[in-house]
Amino acid sequence: MAGRINDDDVKAVRDAVPIDAVVSEYLQLRNAGGGNLKGLCPFHDEKSPSFQVSPSKGLFHCFGCQEGGDTIAFVMKIDHLSFSETVERLAAQAGITLRYEEGGYNPTHQRGERIRLVEAHKIAAEFYVEQLDGPEAEIGRKFLAERGFDQAAAQHFGVGYSPAGWDHLTRYLRGKGFSDKELVFSGLSQDGRRGPIDRFRGRLMWPIRDITGEVVGFGARKLRDDDNGPKYLNTPETAIYKKSHVLYGIDLAKKEIARTSRAVVVEGYTDVMACHLAGVTTAIATCGTAFGGDHIKILRRLLMDNATAEVIFTFDGDAAGQKAALRAFEDDQKFAAETSIAITPGGMDPCELRLAEGDASVQKLVESRTPLFEFAIRQMVARHNLETPAGRAAALDEAAPVVAGIKNIAIQHESAVQLAGMLGILDTQFVVKRVAQLARWARERGGRGGPDRPGPSRAQQQVQAAPAPQHTSGPALNLRSPAHRTERELLKLALQYPALVSPAFDAYGVDEFTAPPYAAVRQTIEDAGGAEQGAGDTSGYLARVRDAAPNDTVRALVTELAVEAVHGRIVDEAYAGEQLVQVRLRAVDRRIRDIQGTMARLGSNADPERYGAVANELWVLQQYAQSLRNQGAAAL
Repeated sequence: MAGRINDDDVKAVRDAVPIDAVVSEYLQLRNAGGGNLKGLCPFHDEKSPSFQVSPSKGLFHCFGCQEGGDTIAFVMKIDHLSFSETVERLAAQAGITLRYEEGGYNPTHQRGERIRLVEAHKIAAEFYVEQLDGPEAEIGRKFLAERGFDQAAAQHFGVGYSPAGWDHLTRYLRGKGFSDKELVFSGLSQDGRRGPIDRFRGRLMWPIRDITGEVVGFGARKLRDDDNGPKYLNTPETAIYKKSHVLYGIDLAKKEIARTSRAVVVEGYTDVMACHLAGVTTAIATCGTAFGGDHIKILRRLLMDNATAEVIFTFDGDAAGQKAALRAFEDDQKFAAETSIAITPGGMDPCELRLAEGDASVQKLVESRTPLFEFAIRQMVARHNLETPAGRAAALDEAAPVVAGIKNIAIQHESAVQLAGMLGILDTQFVVKRVAQLARWARERGGRGGPDRPGPSRAQQQVQAAPAPQHTSGPALNLRSPAHRTERELLKLALQYPALVSPAFDAYGVDEFTAPPYAAVRQTIEDAGGAEQGAGDTSGYLARVRDAAPNDTVRALVTELAVEAVHGRIVDEAYAGEQLVQVRLRAVDRRIRDIQGTMARLGSNADPERYGAVANELWVLQQYAQSLRNQGAAAL
């Protein structure tokens, strides 16, 4: 049984791996102010970024879906790893040797399943690269050379060769300590009559990496006529490889995609290579499957849904290419980015085009793109006989909804005019009005502000709603309530700037927070040792507070408050004092009202001693309230 990882080592891993560096491997982050970064949440679909990262605190939080936590929690969630697997992976990146309690450390038995599979693929990729230099791989090197790829290109993309024998890789990995069960489970081997044999044999090998750069699978190209398998053979679906979740070349292209807000989608591994070598370094490809919704999610997180973002698809001009383009258009509305299509001339793919006409021709192909909706409209119109009124009417019925769905209103109008011209309808305004009507109906059905004005994000809906979703039992948070707003602000200060509110904050009772979720956070801070404990060590303090939370709901709210921006323009002692005073003053005023009610119930016939004690308490509280109003924080 795996030993428990030493607590000090876990803390060392948290401290050593910056959360912004880890998150940036999966999505584009931009400045959100106050030292925070923001991006599109990888855990739910959203149109505007509500996912925030606080590098100084080592925390993330999504104000849309409420996911949050530290670096370890992020990796666990996004890669579906266990706690120990995540710590082991991050420790390996940081060069930290982990210590295990409850027994010695056995790498073979104590490493997580995913870690083992990734390591097996890494070793396999290195093995295949070494084999490409051997005599048997001459046919593979010739294949690459005929397509314009030299040794440097092969090395850059990690292209290798799988030997034609039955179990070369299987035996090699056994020697590295992997079991037969692990090899079959990884998809690198398959069951044979006498035990596991290599899945890939006598083929050119392309390593398929996830967005972080880890090898999770392979694409294998047939080289010999006596190979009865398919032209391309990919890794089967495994615990680390889902073909609908990976894009070939994304590890090499992601930074340029984020920088330029452009992605070029091609059809094959050699097309990606050709594009990158020709200077189109934003090229990516799917791995044996159609471009779909999960691929879109990967790109949207990199493109950040900028108004100028663009996704360019390249397809052959033949019937199959046109069909693929129309299929891609079906997903067009899932992008906030504009989508375009670049049709390769003469049925050539980008690899063939580069070989025939050089690098400049590949760049020219991408720049000669056509908006995907325009291509789709032309294809629809071409299916009808425009020589007859019935044919023109049928073409309008099919194409008008497509034009109505265009996100940009200005482009929608221009396209409606263009559609009228394509159909030969002289009354242009008739077509324009028809498209506008369809767009209006779509908005009314969808309850949105319009095709180019997406509805509020989930985070915005929560802020605008009254009351907002509750975090613990009791009345829901009302973000329009001045009391709740001030309590929230004070808790943010206690978590983010504990030195500014200490030691006064630690004297505040849980009952001074009227919202049950905020009272729970106040209690959690107390259970963690109080805000004064965090004055000199904010990161360690936040970890202690999160660990002290009684459940995941309170822990999520702690993370949210630790990441959310403080509203004060200048966050200093004066601002902190204002929040302390407001929370205390409202608590005192509530107590005054309670005592006044008690005195009214006691009436004139009450016991004099009892009535006097209550009256004295009322006088003291009224004097205190007056001092708070007059002197501010000095009266605390």
